[in-house]
Amino acid sequence: MSPIKRLPELQGISREHHDGLLLSWKIRAGTAKGVAPARIRRYCRRFLREQLKPHFNIEESVLFPVLGMDHPGVRKAMAEHRRLQRLINGNSDAVVAVALVEEELEAHIRFEERHLFNLIQKAATPEQLAEIERAHADLPQQEAKGGKPEDVFWE
Repeated sequence: MSPIKRLPELQGISREHHDGLLLSWKIRAGTAKGVAPARIRRYCRRFLREQLKPHFNIEESVLFPVLGMDHPGVRKAMAEHRRLQRLINGNSDAVVAVALVEEELEAHIRFEERHLFNLIQKAATPEQLAEIERAHADLPQQEAKGGKPEDVFWE
């Protein structure tokens, strides 16, 4: 599949999807190494709090309204956001939850990138594109944290 051409105003938010795909890879790698699912889930909870929730909020507040909140693709993406959050934060079996997060997060990102973002890119007005870019620029950037190093369970 050839690379998707993103408008400059959408490139930042689209690039964040790489981090989500990387999370799916980390889960696969950790699982293959026999890392405890509860440990992987702890990492996923931090990732949700620090990266996914702010990303979801931008999508839901400025990207999805371009198509309208009743658009079938938007409804699907919103349902997937809720499901991913429930899987990560829930109290269900960690083995099952981690496996589902790995699969569903990757599928969700592929759907947004290959389908939904293409529709948004075509439908957005210059004003909406500027609003998307502004909203993304206003997100606090994740800086390197001092102190205890991040859990690199996949290594």
